[in-house]
Amino acid sequence: MESSSQDKNLPATPQRLKKARQDGQVARSKDLSNLAVLGGGAAALMVLAPMGFEMMRSALQRQLRFDHATLQHPQAVVERLASGFGDGLMIYLPMGLLVLALAIATTVAAGSYAYSTKPITPDLTRLSPLAGLKRLFSKQQLVEVAKLTGITILLGLVAWQFISVHVEQFATLLMRPLEGALGQLGSWLSMGVGFLLTVILLVAVLDVPAQKFLHAQKMRMSHQEVKREHKEMEGDPHVKGQRRARQRQLAQRNSIGAVPKADLVVMNPTHYAVAIKYDDATMGAPRVVAKGADLLAMKIREVAQANQVPVLQAPMLARALYAHAEIDDEIPSALYTAVAQVLAYVYQLKAAMKGEGVMPREVPTPQVPPELDPHHKAVATTRTEEIR
Repeated sequence: MESSSQDKNLPATPQRLKKARQDGQVARSKDLSNLAVLGGGAAALMVLAPMGFEMMRSALQRQLRFDHATLQHPQAVVERLASGFGDGLMIYLPMGLLVLALAIATTVAAGSYAYSTKPITPDLTRLSPLAGLKRLFSKQQLVEVAKLTGITILLGLVAWQFISVHVEQFATLLMRPLEGALGQLGSWLSMGVGFLLTVILLVAVLDVPAQKFLHAQKMRMSHQEVKREHKEMEGDPHVKGQRRARQRQLAQRNSIGAVPKADLVVMNPTHYAVAIKYDDATMGAPRVVAKGADLLAMKIREVAQANQVPVLQAPMLARALYAHAEIDDEIPSALYTAVAQVLAYVYQLKAAMKGEGVMPREVPTPQVPPELDPHHKAVATTRTEEIR
């Protein structure tokens, strides 16, 4: 069962935020984009206006100049139209590219960009009336409505103040010379755009952190979602256990190649086999170089016998080493005594076969702590259950 929104009281994890960005969900302020477009456009217009005005005047003069030769060639009209279109493009294209670059740079600087095609991918669920109503009355939509209402009121107040101050000058504008009227009109236009940009700047300063806060609230997660995400990242424990078991089996098969270098193979007659090696010059304790069960144990014994490696039957020690020692690791400290007993027997046996010592009388019985024997644990558990 999905958690309700009241249960989502944990901040979004980095993995959740990364997935949301991949889906195109980022904290995006429309007012910041509006400020970049309007402010950049106004700045570009003020910088490029003199040059553009001169280019427009020259183009208009060329277009309005006719002579007898021009009238004799009707295709000249098409050529002039094409030339006028090119002149207009050279005026507006630089300003458009500049505004576009500024808008993109502002979006990137604010961290509101996301490389994703999912927002434009057709999705029939967006046509659902219930989903539309949910979006319509969402917290973010209510904030947008309140923000737009505030912007409208603020712009209305600024416009009213501006008009009330200049209303008398507006009435006398038609009585002024053309050049003076155009200059005054341009001054008023610049002032009005400046007021507009000031309002949008104030709104953007408030809207950017507000959008980040709303996005963080929207991305909040419940305890169940965090656990599910952690489980997906770490993997199912059952699957991980199976994977580790397969890796262990593969390592055991590959370890058979190390059996000829072992000093001793300890076996439970048919089920377990563990190959041990010890070098007092390089090792702090004996190491397990190979181990296996069932068919793999038989293979280890065959390889050991083929390479004249002593094989000693010690069921409890074999089971304990197989259960508590990994390949290429030192044996557990609790088994030092038991392993020392069998190694001493092997060394004495090898020395006797070389004629350098006395043949050992009997095979030792290693002293293995009962709690390290898996068979002993299984028997104890079964007896406890029978008593219960």
